[in-house]
Amino acid sequence: MSGSDSRSFGLNLPEYPWEAMAPYVRQASEHPDGAVNLSIGTPVDPTPDFIQEALAGAADAPGYPTTHGTLELRRAIADWFARRRGVPDLDPQDIMPTVGSKELVAWLPLLLGLREGDVVVRPTVAYPTYDMGAVLAGATPVAADDLEDLDAQTRSRVRLVWVNSPGNPTGIVRGADSLAKLVRQARALGAVVASDECYAELGWGEWDTARGGQPVPSVLDPRVSGGSSDSLLAVYSLSKQSNLAGYRAAFVAGDSAIMANLVNSRKHAGMIVPAPVQSAMQAALSEDGHVAVQKDKYRSRRELLVPALEAFGLRIEASDAGLYLWATAGEDTWTTVERFAALGIVVGPGVIYGEAGSGFIRVALTGSDERIAAAARRLTAAAG
Repeated sequence: MSGSDSRSFGLNLPEYPWEAMAPYVRQASEHPDGAVNLSIGTPVDPTPDFIQEALAGAADAPGYPTTHGTLELRRAIADWFARRRGVPDLDPQDIMPTVGSKELVAWLPLLLGLREGDVVVRPTVAYPTYDMGAVLAGATPVAADDLEDLDAQTRSRVRLVWVNSPGNPTGIVRGADSLAKLVRQARALGAVVASDECYAELGWGEWDTARGGQPVPSVLDPRVSGGSSDSLLAVYSLSKQSNLAGYRAAFVAGDSAIMANLVNSRKHAGMIVPAPVQSAMQAALSEDGHVAVQKDKYRSRRELLVPALEAFGLRIEASDAGLYLWATAGEDTWTTVERFAALGIVVGPGVIYGEAGSGFIRVALTGSDERIAAAARRLTAAAG
């Protein structure tokens, strides 16, 4: 094979969107007090000791783990859904661990058998991987928050609808009535609804259960599903609530027939969560105290950043849940990103989340207490 022939291989996907941040990261790194990176949103606090111990305790794992996950893990997930998400009587058979939630988001359209001509709907402001998952399957991604906003021809081609509540990057929470409406619309079209719910334990204001608020609803909540999981999938990750991003620990649950097909397809593809990680997941899902402790840390950081951002001239929109503040200064996104970089602060550009994100930035709460405090000081001082 000649060298010229080899250039025809590859998926030719667009450049990973975060690459555009490189010059701003360099600029921020030159700050005399060091950079404060509030862009990507990776957890920085320690993984709880008892979870590390569960991982280590399962380290002697010479055999292959199961794709479907251990029954003990699936029972722990079912119990968690009943205890924390208002989803009773979930059959452990209809649950499967995944290698983080991002790989499932990226591969779900392909695993569902979508192909050219099919439409994948995602929120108007959304995590880029929803689009990439459609592209990998040869399907067409379309942005919409309500299926009634689509023309009749597009609606007839919809096969998968992604809902992300709480949303990344906006922090928007869809209540039970709103989710139920979307489920009815999708079922009428014969489409699957996949709900990415990985920030559900991190509600603020009216969604902050630790302060008297109501829980963020799941797509499998009977108020939403009508008591049936038909055509519904709920996706969840332990990266945020338990500081397990490095473990790649997540799961999916829902429609019995779809789940059986996903388990079978993933067996063929070798998509398996390692046995020690499954044990760590089981431990994390069986203990709620560490989640509350971590949420308190994020709440404190949020309460420090909000007034500092507002003093710096930003308006915070939505941000009702999750690890981010969605904000605008009423100017071009990159102008705002550069102004923050000049203060040694790295933020996420809203434009990478779709056209509707233009003019916005995403500010993560995932810095250490010291770095969050440094960012707040810099913003307040710059505001004069």
